[in-house]
Amino acid sequence: MSLVDKQNIFTQNMLKLVTFIIEHQKLKVTLGEAWRPPEMAQIYAKEGKGIVDSQHCKRLAIDLNLFDSNDNYITAEEPYEIAGKYWLTLHPDNRWGGNFPRKDFVHFEMKD
Repeated sequence: MSLVDKQNIFTQNMLKLVTFIIEHQKLKVTLGEAWRPPEMAQIYAKEGKGIVDSQHCKRLAIDLNLFDSNDNYITAEEPYEIAGKYWLTLHPDNRWGGNFPRKDFVHFEMKD
């Protein structure tokens, strides 16, 4: 499967995830980092905030920000965990940052 095919599946799954969060969790969603230049991935890796081979560099990852109905940014794990569990059902290659050794609840990706 080509990278473009993977990116297309990722995009379709992301649409389903955002729709799920809005309609079923009744939360607001804004987009965080979706594409990361390789140079920035190297900087983040040196700072301990990411890895050099980030899926963001391949356009196969996105960070989502969740807000309640009063526009308060959600920092609690539970709403992200609900979204993460749903994300994992959409494709066998999907991964959620809440399952990573260094937890990253806002992170949703697809392995290439």
